[in-house]
Amino acid sequence: MMRFKRKKAVRLRGSKTHGWGAKKKHRGAGNRGGRGRAGSGKRGDAKKPSYWKIPLPKGFYHQGMVREKTVNLLWIEEKYQGLLGSHLASEKEERTEIDITKLGFSKLLSKGTPTRKYRIIADSASGGAVKKVERSGGQVILKKDLNKQAPASQG
Repeated sequence: MMRFKRKKAVRLRGSKTHGWGAKKKHRGAGNRGGRGRAGSGKRGDAKKPSYWKIPLPKGFYHQGMVREKTVNLLWIEEKYQGLLGSHLASEKEERTEIDITKLGFSKLLSKGTPTRKYRIIADSASGGAVKKVERSGGQVILKKDLNKQAPASQG
């Protein structure tokens, strides 16, 4: 019958140094001068030039992300009466016009089913959302398209 070898940490339980010699050996990063770029202070001249002279690669520092605030068709359906009451939505002809950018959202997503004809103005919209709104007789207008349609002011 084959016996499995026990792990080193288990075998060395009770020994003061776990096989690393003197107590002061095998500690943290102190025995190798720190982690990363540590130790590049007054006495770290040997280390400094190695990263001073070369340009840092693109994206070396985290640039951050701009997160789009999204809204679903379902949310618009649920909040419909409240939006009308607070004049954030208006009924024009037979469509309800909602500018979701005024509500603090930038992108329209497709979760939910529209039961009314909407004219929704947004910075961007998913393909599914556009199809659903158009199927119900409405339309989605993107702000970039609105800017193109607006006639240039003559002065």
